Amino acid sequence: MPVYPWWLVLIQGLAALVLGIAFLSYPYLTLMIVIIFVGAYWFVSGIFSIVSVAMDKTNMGWKILVGILGIIAGLVIMAYPVYSTILLPTLLMLFIGVWGLIIGGTHLAAAFGTKDWSMAFIGIVAIIFGILLIVYPLISAALLPFILGAFGIVGGIIMMVLAFQMKSVSG
Repeated sequence: MPVYPWWLVLIQGLAALVLGIAFLSYPYLTLMIVIIFVGAYWFVSGIFSIVSVAMDKTNMGWKILVGILGIIAGLVIMAYPVYSTILLPTLLMLFIGVWGLIIGGTHLAAAFGTKDWSMAFIGIVAIIFGILLIVYPLISAALLPFILGAFGIVGGIIMMVLAFQMKSVSG
């Protein structure tokens, strides 16, 4: 029995396809709209986090801190969407670059311990990509909408095909 109904997977596929086409057609406008939605989400999430303290006092300090930071981040993003559209993807690229260095280093360390050269290759590739993202974060951020667009189109088509396969299996 599938976890999701086939029609829900179809809707997800269509949404991914439309978002992918939007990213490739209007890359920076679409990215700005997505960033504004992220800001609105952080703002509302921050409010909910603070309100939740009234219902559950556990971790009250963390909830208040997360709530205040969410509200501030959301307001800043919505007040300065153009700057946020540059800053957030750039910070994301730096984060992914550092992550690539860490993952690459752990793969290399494991490869030397097990003599698995394919793992060493993966580690070296991850380190190279990590370095590239750290050295060129603005270029990486500028390419992000196109990468998201391609993934959206490919992923959307795959999900739609999967949805129809699920429908034929379920009867």
